[in-house]
Amino acid sequence: MSAVLEAPYDTLVPRLAALLEGDRDTIADLSNASALLMDALEGLNWAGFYLLREGVLVLGPFQGKPACIRIPLGRGVCGTAAERGETIVVPDVQQFPTHIACDGASRSEIVVPLHRPDGSLAGVLDVDSPRLGRFSSADRMGLEACARVIEAACDWRI
Repeated sequence: MSAVLEAPYDTLVPRLAALLEGDRDTIADLSNASALLMDALEGLNWAGFYLLREGVLVLGPFQGKPACIRIPLGRGVCGTAAERGETIVVPDVQQFPTHIACDGASRSEIVVPLHRPDGSLAGVLDVDSPRLGRFSSADRMGLEACARVIEAACDWRI
C-alpha cells in the first residue's frame, strides 16, 4: 500500500490480511472477508462477491439479504465494473442506467474488480448501503486495498 489509508481502513486492511493469511481456500476466504467488511464498516446492507464463470458474474459469498444470482457483464454496477475493469462508485443507484435492484433498500454502491495473478478478471467485490452517497474516495481507496489483499490470498481455483 503506497497511499496512507484513512480510518477505518487503516486497521481494517491489516485485520483482513491477518484473517486470510495462510489459507488459500477461495470460498472460505471470501466468506470471512464479506463478514469482516459487514462488521467493520458502518451503514452497509450488503457486502459480498460475484465470481466470473463462463462470461457471467455468479453470486459468491456475501452478507445481507438474498441477491441476484447471475449478472451479465456490462449490466448493473457489478457487470459494468467487471466489463470496464475499474472501480465504480455510485452515489445514487437509481441514477445508474442499468442498475439491478436486488435489495430495494440499497441507495448507493461501490464495486471493485478482482483479478487473478495473471491479471484476468476473477470477479468483483460489491458493497451496498441504504444511505445516499455513502461511499467516499477514502472508501474507494480502502476497498481497493482490501481487494488487493483478497486477490493475493485466494487461489481462484473454484
